[in-house]
Amino acid sequence: MTEHPIEFEFPDITPWRAGNAGTEFVHVLESTEPGPVVMVNALTHGNEVSGAIVVDALLRHGLKPRRGTLILSFANVAAYFSFDKDRPFKSRMVDEDFNRVWSRLDQPGDSVELGRARQLRPFVERADLLLDLHSMHDDCVPLMLAGPLQKGVDLARRVGTPIDIIRDKGHPSGRRMRDHGGFGDPDSPKVALLIETGQHWRAASVAVAKDVTARFLVLTGAAEPADLPADWQQKLPPAQRVVEVTHAVATRQGNFTFVKRHNGQDIVAKAGTVLGHDDDTPIVTPYDNCVLVMPSNHRVRAGVTIVRMGRVV
Repeated sequence: MTEHPIEFEFPDITPWRAGNAGTEFVHVLESTEPGPVVMVNALTHGNEVSGAIVVDALLRHGLKPRRGTLILSFANVAAYFSFDKDRPFKSRMVDEDFNRVWSRLDQPGDSVELGRARQLRPFVERADLLLDLHSMHDDCVPLMLAGPLQKGVDLARRVGTPIDIIRDKGHPSGRRMRDHGGFGDPDSPKVALLIETGQHWRAASVAVAKDVTARFLVLTGAAEPADLPADWQQKLPPAQRVVEVTHAVATRQGNFTFVKRHNGQDIVAKAGTVLGHDDDTPIVTPYDNCVLVMPSNHRVRAGVTIVRMGRVV
């Protein structure tokens, strides 16, 4: 059993299996008014359920876009359907991380996740604006991953929440969906955001997912506030801050241990502070006032990022 309690019921998404655009679990909703193609995606990882609750609720609510096109999708459904409450973290993926395969779509090879990414590719490439709904293994504060480009930071600021906007380059192990195609091109107007809503199964993560999704849909013109449940939007934070990631530390053999627990967005005052050891190698902060982004307080596989380090800009 998990040390993290599951505080909500998982949605039954089987009514949405057929989709309406020729691909299972993808619904494309059209307006008669011109506007952007807006996409909200859930279940990039199969155990990140807050986003599935939101997309399921939007479909059940019968939301129709005011302008343009709205794409609502559930991504790694095979992993979601594999969920076992006795091994809940195993349902993150089936064969590999769905959010690392986007640089290999045209290369040989196959896996459950690569096949599903190829199915979703036309919809992702059609989208002008994308919100990818995620959650986290550990209890950490919500984060907006805006990618490496200023256009992502600008959109995150317009959404207005959460407090922390993370400007980062992604993962060396493979491209994320939010960086695919025009989203990762500084000359393209296409923009994507990835929200980490909090710990996977906390009720607070659902509240964050609903709030950010509602604000995103209103901001993009896909919806007006009256089109959405009245209790979705929460109070805005007094201010946001941008943290630029400068270092991503991956464990070589999966043997990293922290000196002490960090809950995310902790600021370490002094450069050279030892955070932990990867085997016998000490990992230290590279500068004063170093922000620790999404530290992994659990054992991870070899090659997986265990902490990102950044500074407030």
